[in-house]
Amino acid sequence: MSQSRNSLSTGALVAIAIAMGAVVGAAGIYWKASPSGNAPTEESLAAADEVTCKADPEMLATLKPLARGEVAAMAIRDAPAVLPELEFVSEQGEALKLADFAGQALLVNLWATWCAPCRAEMPALAELQSELGDDGFKVLAINIDTGDVAKPKAFLDEIGVANLGLYRDASMGVFNTLKKEGLAFGLPVTLMIGKDGCMLGAMNGPAEWASADAKALVEGLKGI
Repeated sequence: MSQSRNSLSTGALVAIAIAMGAVVGAAGIYWKASPSGNAPTEESLAAADEVTCKADPEMLATLKPLARGEVAAMAIRDAPAVLPELEFVSEQGEALKLADFAGQALLVNLWATWCAPCRAEMPALAELQSELGDDGFKVLAINIDTGDVAKPKAFLDEIGVANLGLYRDASMGVFNTLKKEGLAFGLPVTLMIGKDGCMLGAMNGPAEWASADAKALVEGLKGI
């Protein structure tokens, strides 16, 4: 049976977030709706970004209508943007950054075991990686639990997700960097990164990543 049948709809994920918010809200960051939408402001990113980040405007225009349905909250930018350096480690402790994945389009997802919508997204993200992951695209899920690797590893083992790897930033530096850039309001946070390493879209909150809408959006991303 497809993992997507076992994953929750976007509406159900939001309901979980609301129900759990009172329990975990005081303990750490959590997803919350924002009236400003999910897009960072253009002012929050350096004007020089457009000099080093280039993307065919027609391709970006193609992506915008694909951000619909289950992934309607993904805000596609009018121009690509350079991100500050995001540093994290592999399960084995190898130091990594986004530049290490140059040449692959990325769906970067920040998650934590204490974030109920994040936990519910993982099987769908794994299905997306299974169906569309290749040399041109990767789901890069970065865990931001503090402490050692045992808890997130046990969670992934429990739900049978092995194809995403276990990338981590126990310092939460990745989240805090994105927060300063106006890209992260809580968890989960998802970014669309082009093959040149430039950000093309950003989203706060959960989505059904195994849906036809999500797969169509990623197919568009892979084409850039």
